[in-house]
Amino acid sequence: MPSSMPSLVPSSFRELPPVVWTIFAGTIVNRLGYLVTPFLVFFLASRGVTGAETSYVLGALGAGNLLGPAVGGILADRIGRRPTMLIGLIGASAAQGALFLAPGVWTMAAAAMLISAAGSTVSPAAYALLADAVDSERRRRAYALFGWGVNIGTAVAGILGGYLAAQGYWLLFAVDAGSMLVYALVVAVRLPEPRRTKPARKPGADTEEKNDGRKEGIGYGVVLRDRLAMLLLPLFGVQLFVYSLTEVALPLAIHDSGLSPAVYGAMAAVNAVLVVALQPFVTAWLSRFPQLAVQGAGSTLIALGVALTGLADGTVGYAVSVVVWSLGEVVVAGIAAGVVANLAPAHARGRYQGAFSWTWGVARFAALTLGVATYTTLGPSVLWWTALVAGTATALATVALTARVNARTAHELAA
Repeated sequence: MPSSMPSLVPSSFRELPPVVWTIFAGTIVNRLGYLVTPFLVFFLASRGVTGAETSYVLGALGAGNLLGPAVGGILADRIGRRPTMLIGLIGASAAQGALFLAPGVWTMAAAAMLISAAGSTVSPAAYALLADAVDSERRRRAYALFGWGVNIGTAVAGILGGYLAAQGYWLLFAVDAGSMLVYALVVAVRLPEPRRTKPARKPGADTEEKNDGRKEGIGYGVVLRDRLAMLLLPLFGVQLFVYSLTEVALPLAIHDSGLSPAVYGAMAAVNAVLVVALQPFVTAWLSRFPQLAVQGAGSTLIALGVALTGLADGTVGYAVSVVVWSLGEVVVAGIAAGVVANLAPAHARGRYQGAFSWTWGVARFAALTLGVATYTTLGPSVLWWTALVAGTATALATVALTARVNARTAHELAA
């Protein structure tokens, strides 16, 4: 780690290897350019796209987030981490230009799908590279640092985006594409490609078939045959769905309360400040506790915070709910990705992280569709109660798998 890193960063992070810090810095640069998506609806309106047509473009954007992680996971294991990241970053950068220049709704939808598909191929490869660079004890911290970089970049982008949009939407596209190319340059120059690991046959509960190279091929069979992963991923998916409601249902609730969009902007700022200020220190402090227990506690906080949205009737009430789920977000940072990485054999880390990223994409897509449909048809209270019950139940179920996860991790370390 560079000696210039502030001493305020906990030593448990400062001891991470240079590869982790390079990905952290590149992620901040990349997320500084996360500008087009938050303002996409406004850009489409400026091009005369109607409300119904806008849904096609947004649907294509969501579909790309389901396709990209699956492809990225396979490519990360097949051709390597660094080439996959370069393909995703350069492809997404080119797609930004295609979207800005697209002459009609369907070409806009195709470009939007390419942006999200190419962009979301990067995460599985980056996650796998992080797992390659550190041992199982430090992976949670590495993934938490990665998430911290995302939040830092996103927080700054939220401020920058509003200013640039007022000057012209072309600036949003230029900064987005430029930041991706800068990150691609960092990847090409600074990130080493780890040596490829071949499948190895070894005994162990839940892993015998998974480690048989003759059976697994290059697809996701290696993950699908892993019974423990197939238990954990849906639980993580429900928890991610509840968290994603903070992006979808919170603005709806604020709007229905008769409050201005500025209130939602203020709530986003509260979340960003809390996460950026607290995450590294909370992660370092909680690293001494059993990680699935911490995941369960944090997921319960998120569910409680989302449910409290239903009780809010003013700015203070919404602020309280945001503080609660933001604290939960800080608590769970990096744990789920770290657990998934520890379950994966070295030769399949890209596909395991692809499965996890795909789970995240499904959760966000479900929040945008099922979450909004529940809010608008069955009523807000049904959504808030569903979030509380689902989040708490899956948190308890996750904790119940602690013994199996620990036994599996111990077996992998011994092997």
